[in-house]
Parts: sequence; C-alpha cells; structure tokens
Amino acid sequence: MAEVGVRIGRSKDFCLTAIDEALGALKIAELDRERLIKYGKDRAKEGAGPVTVGMDFGYIKTVLSHAAAVHGVTLSTEPLDLARIALKRLGLIGKGKERDRRPTQDELDRIIKALDENPRQNIPVGRIVRFAVATAMRQEEICRVEWRDFDPRTRMLLVRDRKDPRRKDGNHQRIPLLDVSGYDACKIIEEQGAALSRREGRIFPYNGRSVGTAFRRQCQDLKIEDLHFHDLRHEGTSRLFEAGFTIEQVALVTGHKDWKMLRRYTHLKPEALHTIRAARAA
Repeated sequence: MAEVGVRIGRSKDFCLTAIDEALGALKIAELDRERLIKYGKDRAKEGAGPVTVGMDFGYIKTVLSHAAAVHGVTLSTEPLDLARIALKRLGLIGKGKERDRRPTQDELDRIIKALDENPRQNIPVGRIVRFAVATAMRQEEICRVEWRDFDPRTRMLLVRDRKDPRRKDGNHQRIPLLDVSGYDACKIIEEQGAALSRREGRIFPYNGRSVGTAFRRQCQDLKIEDLHFHDLRHEGTSRLFEAGFTIEQVALVTGHKDWKMLRRYTHLKPEALHTIRAARAA
C-alpha cells in the first residue's frame, strides 16, 4: 500500500495485518487451495465473520493481481477462487446481515441526558450524538470537520474526504445543516462554538475512538442493548426520509453515491407516512 501511496482505514489495516501474519512468509506458489481454505477456517475460529473473511480474500486477490500486473509475476488465481467457493459453501464467506436497529426517542433522550450529566465526561458526547442524528454523518467525519468549512449564513458545512470505495481522497461535499430530525444541526455547532475558547481547527476536536467508547459504555450502563454509534447515521438517514425528502435529496446530505446502498439505511416507521403526507399537502 505504501508503494502505491494509498491511505487505508483501520478495518482494512487490521485485515491486511492478519493476512501478513498468516501468509506473508509464504511464496506465491505455496498459496494452494488447501492452504487458503485453512486460512479461512482459522480466521473464522478467531471470530472473523463471513463478511470479514470475504474481505480478506478480496485483499489477497488484489495483492496477487498487483503482483501480476505491475511486477510481471506469473501466477494463477484459480486456487484462490476455488478456496473462496469452498468457504462460501461452508458458510464462512457470505453477505452480512443488514442492521435495521433504530434507537427509540426514549433511548436517545436517556443516552444524551446521561452523557450530558456525567461529571467525568470531558467530551461533549451528548452533543455529538445529537449532531450525528441531525446530519447522518459518520463518527470519524464529525471529529474531522473544521470551523473554516462552516458557513452559518448559508447553513452549509464542507465535509472533506468523505468515504468512497472508489476514491480515497478529494471526496469533498457541501452538506446542508438541516433542522428536520428533531435536532438542529446548525444550532448544535453554535453550541459547540460557545463551549470552546476559540473557533479554529476542528469543530469537534476529539478522538473518534474515545467518542465511540463513551457512547458504548453509556449504553451498557443504561442497559440499552445492540445499539452502535453508527446506528445514529442510520437513524439520521431514516429521519430525512420520514421528513419527506427523496433518495436524491437524502444523498446530498449523507454522501451516498450508490442509491442502492442508501436504501439499506432506510428503515421507515409506518407512522411516518402520515407526517410525509401532511408535509406534501401543506
């Protein structure tokens, strides 16, 4: 990756490290079907799910393709393809179950209240939770946006380098800071500005992992089960649809390039149809 100048995320780095530790010392000719099947089984025993094992094999194929195309290494990907087929039939490679977990408003209220009232909490995680629902932004994006990219007059925010599987850098997007989800995104930024000594650098100058850890611990303390920080992005996206926005309009907020992907984040509550109908009739 360093050779081609590609910046990688934590999950990919973890997968590549696992591959390197298990297979890195082998010659390409030694990567036969049996050895690759064993690798997949070993990863599953370690706790890697079908999606993760599938990602591993995708990365292995990328490395082999790079070796053939760039370095002229003569090789066949047939052993890898056969191993993938075998692992699929064993249920060790496959699609992950799409999450449809949405927090109730009561759960959100309890989480935010507990975080805001926690004297040991130095990071305003409650405010970040509200902002996550209001903008449907990812955790790492929230902790990366800067004051220079916030325009209070137009209620717009520039999000730099948004996640895109096809491009790693330069995916900048201006998003509107709306007030349709129950939380006013622009007002939350103003609250954050009032709490800081100066408005420069990052708007939320905190470690994303620390934010996620605080959220997870608070959910555990409140006995709120199976709720992840990323579910707040799902919730924010769903609330945009419930406010009556179309897929094209929602994508202008969430940054999704593939509208099919956007559909899987949408879990509308049946009651919301009344609100949408009323909004369109107004």
